[in-house]
Amino acid sequence: METNPIPVVTVQTSPFDDQRPGTNGLRRKTEVFEGKKNYLQNYIQSLLSSIDLRDRQGCTMVVGSDGRYFSRAATEVIVQMAAANGIGRLVIGHNGLLSTPAVSCIIRKIKAIGGIILTASHNPGGPGGDFGVKFNVANGGPSPDTVMEKIAQVSRTLEEYTICPDLRIDLARLGRHDFDLENKFKPFRVEIVDSVDVYLNMLRTIFDFSAIKSLLTGPEQLKIRVDAMNGVMGPYVRRILCDELGAPANAAVNCVPLEDFGGRPPEPSLTYAAPLVDAMKGGDFGFGAALDADGDRYMILGENGFFVNPSDSLAVMAANLSCIPYFRQLGLRGFARSMATSTALDRVAKALKVTLYETPTGWRFFGNLMDSGSCSLCGEESFGTSSDHIREKDGLWSVLVWLSIMAVRKQGVEEIVKDHWAKLGRNYFCRFDYEGVDPRAAFYLMRDLEGVITDKAFLTQKFAVGTNVYCVERADNFEYIDPVDGTVVRNQGLRIVFTDASRLVFRLSGSGGGAGATVRIYLSVIRYDETPLPGNHNTIGSVVMTQAVAYLYGYHGYLT
Repeated sequence: METNPIPVVTVQTSPFDDQRPGTNGLRRKTEVFEGKKNYLQNYIQSLLSSIDLRDRQGCTMVVGSDGRYFSRAATEVIVQMAAANGIGRLVIGHNGLLSTPAVSCIIRKIKAIGGIILTASHNPGGPGGDFGVKFNVANGGPSPDTVMEKIAQVSRTLEEYTICPDLRIDLARLGRHDFDLENKFKPFRVEIVDSVDVYLNMLRTIFDFSAIKSLLTGPEQLKIRVDAMNGVMGPYVRRILCDELGAPANAAVNCVPLEDFGGRPPEPSLTYAAPLVDAMKGGDFGFGAALDADGDRYMILGENGFFVNPSDSLAVMAANLSCIPYFRQLGLRGFARSMATSTALDRVAKALKVTLYETPTGWRFFGNLMDSGSCSLCGEESFGTSSDHIREKDGLWSVLVWLSIMAVRKQGVEEIVKDHWAKLGRNYFCRFDYEGVDPRAAFYLMRDLEGVITDKAFLTQKFAVGTNVYCVERADNFEYIDPVDGTVVRNQGLRIVFTDASRLVFRLSGSGGGAGATVRIYLSVIRYDETPLPGNHNTIGSVVMTQAVAYLYGYHGYLT
């Protein structure tokens, strides 16, 4: 413990009007957090002040980061401000690193009041990239709307923050570190913990590690390649897949966390994980996966580069949960997906006689369902899947689910997916993102679109693609009523549903870095037989979307 009490200082500041967190916390360009005086301090103070003083005094919080640029400096500020604001104990990952799933796991394990995660997910890192601050609450999940609004209210009127500027912590030193503060009766404690231990111990209770190890090391050894994309997951991949489950060291690539993620966006997609895709196309590996910066998103590839769409991945997992000891013991209590995700999961739920919940985009909406015992598995089309073992998306857990299915079924990725399509039909799914859109233009676009699709005349419209005709069955602005507490959430995206259950969705995204609005457009086309679609499904998406948008703006010549 420090011999001299560390002073607590109050600093005058001015509020910012842009600090309402979005779906995944507060994300901005790194230069905003680093360069704007007091921008980070204001937000951390707003976050801490949003916690009731009686709950905050002496409580425990978890802090972690994906290792991106500015994380170490930001972590030091968080430690100094947490101490000054009455937090009793911080649990921080070694070198400041903790994956988002690990933070959720630790919050739940030690019954912390919440956790702060420094991440901008799959967004670029480095001085010219993005930075984010996310607050997870006591159930281990993202902040609900009420908490985000409380943070925003504090931020709009903030005039001062408190900090212990002389407090220094060595993030590389494992163990407990106690600090005596001025006017504090109890010492402030920081615990630097191994980043992987608690999360690994949880996984051991979920999966049959011996079965996975046999798959990776036995006579019919499955050769795998997992790309950690130079994010936080490198230590987890090496420790769990290589050291624990026996995969050779060269099965794990890009496992050294870098502040700029090696100069590429840490996004597990065909575009940004292209080196992995190329390696898989060579035919030397039977299974491939990529994980994003903070470890909550993933991509699955089969031999020869066979790509598993995330909506399909969710559905295949759901159909094969009996391969996982955790679900054999606890049973299935329901499935959930975001509205924009394809309806592939719905058909699995129907086949298994399990309740299906359709929620707005944002992992926080799954939390109530899981806390109430209503949901076992949930996922989104944006490469996020998880279960009720934590309250976050979990990329490495998803990888282990796939390996468990392969171990039990003794089939490759492509064979498993095509067998699924043969039994339950296939959803051709694609998404188009329009980023950096002027916010006012995006608002008026969505307003005008809603006006047209909710007009009775729109229900008679038909769109032709080759020999296929898509007839509108219904259209609406998605509204969600939480089945647990009755909370109503409106304006969550515009849906056009066709008579064959294919869908077209328009949605404004709240997860950008603050540089304009993002309009996302999703198309899902269903096939129950082997009849090929005319062209690839991206072309179909372009045609249908072009026709629909053209109609919405009065170009009726596109219509049949």
